[in-house]
Formats: sequence, structure tokens, C-alpha cells
Amino acid sequence: MPTVTTPNTGIELFYEEQGDRQAEVILLVMGLGAQMTLWPDELVEALVGEGFRVIRYDNRDIGLSQKMEGARAPSPAVQVLRKKIGFPAKVPYTLKDMADDGIGLLDALGIARAHVVGASMGGMIAQLMAVHHPDRLMTLTSIMSTTGNGKLPQAEPAAINALTAPLKGMDEDTLVAHGLNIIRNIGTPDSPEFPFDEAHQRERVVRGVRRSVYPPGLPRQLAAIIDDGCRRTRLAQVRTPTLVLHGEADPLVRLAAGEDTARHISGSRLVTIPGWGHDLPLKLVPRLASEIAGHARGQ
Repeated sequence: MPTVTTPNTGIELFYEEQGDRQAEVILLVMGLGAQMTLWPDELVEALVGEGFRVIRYDNRDIGLSQKMEGARAPSPAVQVLRKKIGFPAKVPYTLKDMADDGIGLLDALGIARAHVVGASMGGMIAQLMAVHHPDRLMTLTSIMSTTGNGKLPQAEPAAINALTAPLKGMDEDTLVAHGLNIIRNIGTPDSPEFPFDEAHQRERVVRGVRRSVYPPGLPRQLAAIIDDGCRRTRLAQVRTPTLVLHGEADPLVRLAAGEDTARHISGSRLVTIPGWGHDLPLKLVPRLASEIAGHARGQ
């Protein structure tokens, strides 16, 4: 199995790569509670077709990477309250730790610099790579992500409720139903332009369930997000060429969050897409691949 232990954080990460070993690297960083397989194979193949070496990996506490067994995360309500009164709760690990994991993966693979592309929480992690390891990033692409500012519009209740709903069982049918409910509530709304493909979505969820299921990781990753707080001041330091991609119909991380990200990273370019929610629909793969590849080439 393709795993490495990061030399800086000592975390075992599962990764996959495609493309010419001599080509420039695109590192894909996935979001909260999501395995690396949530990056569509079609997107990976399109980026390889654009001439890049593409690497995707499971973050710690998800998929086939190392789990932080036994670590306890504070409840979100307690964590938010403690932060407000100036006594942050102790978290098992931070978003910076997760950013350091990604840099450690590059170290283990002997890669000096990469184009880093992050989605949702992965966008936050990628932002912190640009803050703390600017010499390692050729470009940054932040997809459906945020600065973490608490005054931004909040997620629609149905979206956050679906994402954080407790599992009602661990059998495959229950897990698949749970996954499909998340997709329906946070993903791109069914429309003539983006029709909801039930069979395709079910197939993807089933593959994910059969690959790995690890519910304890999500609250620990969520605790890392809450602990990191607002990144506006830190993002003002970023000089890495940055592209911000965001859906105008995102119910989980609202469009204003993408706009705020672009506003606080000097020289960044914002691209918004009508009708796009909080997912990576196949119909958008050609557009996303073109935007990411063009940005990496400085176009």
C-alpha cells in the first residue's frame, strides 16, 4: 500500500499519484470527514492530461491514513464558548498540524514545491501551507473554502444538520443512506444544468463506505477547524499566486466566504460558478481542471 510516515509530524499518510514523475506536482487536499477518493477520478485524470503529476492523500483521522485513536475532542458548543471567553479548549491536533502533514508528504516523496489545491477544510489546510510554508507552494487554489471569520453568513441548517447528524447504524445500507443524505443537502442543487444522478452518487458512496468508515475522526477534525478561528490576518501575509473557486449555490460554505478569502489574499483571483453547491460534480470537471491547470501555468 502506498503509505509514508511524514518526517516532520510522524503521521502515516496513505496517498496515490498519477502522471509523469518529472512533471510539476499538483497536491490535492480534501475536506472535513472526507476521504481522498472524494476527488473525482475524472478530475485527477483531466489534470494528468494537462501534463501534471497529481497526488491526493487521506488526511490524518480519515480513510486509510493514521487514526488518532483514543484522542478526545471537545464538543463544538463548549469549544466555541471557551474560545469566546479567552480560554480555548485543548484539541487533539490543529489545522496547522494537518498542513504540516501535507508538507511532510512532499518531504517524504522528495518534492521541493507543488501547486496545492484544497477543497473545503482542505482549502483551509492549503491556506495554512501558504502561510507557514510559502517556499513550498508554487500556487494555491482554495475551493469552496473560507477565512474562518465568524461574522460570515452561516451554513443553511439542512446542510450543517446533514453533515453532523449521528449515524443510526454501521451496516452498509444505513451508511450509504447517510452519505446520500449529506450529498443531497450540501451538494449542487438538482437542476437542468446539474441533474442529480442518483445511480452515480450511490455508486460513489458505496465505494467510499467499502473503502473505510471512521466516524470518530470527524469531530476531531471539526475541533481543529474551530480552534483555528479566523485566518484573515494570517492570509494577508500570503504572496503565493492564489485562485479562489466557489459555487454561488453553496449551502454549507456560503459564497460570501469565498469572496472573503479572495479579498484577504493579495492579488488573488476569484471565480464563482452559478448553480454550483458544495461538491465536485462531474459536469464541472472540465471547467475545474481548466481553471486549476491554467492557474498553475500562470494564465
